[in-house]
Amino acid sequence: MARTGGYVPLREYAVIGDGRTAALVARDGSVDWLGLPDMDSPAVFGAVLDADRGGRFSLEPAVAYRSDRRYLPGTNVLETTFVTSQGTARVTDALTLHDEVALAPMRELQRRVDGVSGAVPMRWSVRPRFGYGTRTTRLLRRAGVPMATTGSDALAICSWGAGEPQCGVDAISGSFLVTAGGSALIAMPFAHQEPLVLPARAECDARRERTCAAWRHWADDRIYTGRWSQAVMRSLLILKLLVFAPSGAVAAAVTTSLPEHVGGERNWDYRFSWVRDSAFTLAAFLQLGCPTEAHAYFWWLMHASQLTHPRLQVLYRLDGRAATTEKDLPWEGYCGSSPVRIGNAAAGQLQLDTYGELMQTAWLYARATGRLDADIGRRLAELADLVCATWREPDSGIWEVRSAPRHFTQSKMMCWVALDRAAHLAERSLIPDRHLARWQSTRREIATFIETRCVSPRRNCYARAAGSEDLDAAVLLGHLYGYDGDVQRMRATITALGQELRHGPFVDRYSGEDGLSGAEGAFLTCSFWLAESLARTGQLAQAAALMDDLVHLANDVGLYSEEIDPATGDFLGNLPQGLSHLAVISAACAINGAYKEAGG
Repeated sequence: MARTGGYVPLREYAVIGDGRTAALVARDGSVDWLGLPDMDSPAVFGAVLDADRGGRFSLEPAVAYRSDRRYLPGTNVLETTFVTSQGTARVTDALTLHDEVALAPMRELQRRVDGVSGAVPMRWSVRPRFGYGTRTTRLLRRAGVPMATTGSDALAICSWGAGEPQCGVDAISGSFLVTAGGSALIAMPFAHQEPLVLPARAECDARRERTCAAWRHWADDRIYTGRWSQAVMRSLLILKLLVFAPSGAVAAAVTTSLPEHVGGERNWDYRFSWVRDSAFTLAAFLQLGCPTEAHAYFWWLMHASQLTHPRLQVLYRLDGRAATTEKDLPWEGYCGSSPVRIGNAAAGQLQLDTYGELMQTAWLYARATGRLDADIGRRLAELADLVCATWREPDSGIWEVRSAPRHFTQSKMMCWVALDRAAHLAERSLIPDRHLARWQSTRREIATFIETRCVSPRRNCYARAAGSEDLDAAVLLGHLYGYDGDVQRMRATITALGQELRHGPFVDRYSGEDGLSGAEGAFLTCSFWLAESLARTGQLAQAAALMDDLVHLANDVGLYSEEIDPATGDFLGNLPQGLSHLAVISAACAINGAYKEAGG
């Protein structure tokens, strides 16, 4: 596969993970992204953001080839088949799951090569760049094993049947011939502030098999019957991969700064957990039979938000901390798209919609479990009080615009949702009801503001913001979360969005300025929200047709990025994008449910 300037199209990436970190693997066998030891740690391989300085782990035939790939059924273990004129070889890539059976490395990337037919010459190269390439990397051998170290971090290259490893100036490399029925294995154990464990091959093979079995066991226990089952189950597996196992948090994506417009500045770090995604996340876990993940995620969210109570931060670190300082790296960026950012300054924005998202999440959890901890109930009541005091303020909105704050319609709708859910919880004695009357009266005030100030007179639909004629697909969330507004006006909004922001299956986020230069692609999540909204307004045929189109926009292994360029079909933005996959699940469940209710 030819690279342009050292880069491959983002659509050509697959992802593997172990519940603590994740790696991007290109179709040509190169691991171009891997943070260690955790998903939000500095990258050791970052070639997706700087082809020259980022570092990678390449593994491919030394002759011309074509490649096909898939995930092993029910797993996040990747299998790539390389077909050459001399034969066929298959590479299996896994970040192995930690177990208690044997002493295991802190993290471990395994790459197994199997000969399928003929004799295929293979080559590999490991170019680690610790700390985003800012730290000096030492290559050395210990007990004959090649290693790379810096400070308290170390990795080793343990290989069997993969040729004699060579330690160069900046890379560990090798070559070998794999024949039909033969195999080779390259394992890369990693350690941070602890001894580096060097595994035996038998231990690696057993751990890889246990990893595959663990993924399959988890997937087999999930519950989904209906159309688009393959897309739903792959999305659920991706969601599970995005779970940071030590805390239960769910990352928005495994990458940073993949551009929304190639060559532009819309490049953000998504290795955090957004309150914005919380209700969709909990709903997906509950709908598809993942109570353990639902419980862990809810309690992580309650712990993280307690640190900034009563105000919510837009996003939190995967370990629950609030600090997310944004700075730029001296990298060129994907295909020259700079800056490359780590950290996210949006954490400091006021986004009023987050209160509705968190209260919706708490309501879903309480409905599923029938209870809420007393301290959680007290805090939720205090959040409702804060919404009463702050809903009139302009904010940056769900899309985290970097222009001046405005009275965004979706933010007001989610304030309404926050107070509506608080009222329902209070009426069921799940949270204190001392201020119930105030919540109810403020809820009516917000509805009046929306219905009189946030409407486009020309279209009689909901506008992007008060006094604006622009449109915003995020308004659909008000509909999906039960905002009790004018039914005909919401239907007119769905129609207007379809006419003005939709282009085939693609839907833009909004019209109007946002304080940033350049364009962006179509936001995939908005397309799925539109499909779900069509279903919820009885337009089932249109909803199913749109869903069919959207399912086919995934890449060859079922992944979605944040955005797609409608003109080329190229992926844009960070990937895999958790919100895109959550929207797949939500839309599929809603459309299937609507068909069942209609007797279809």
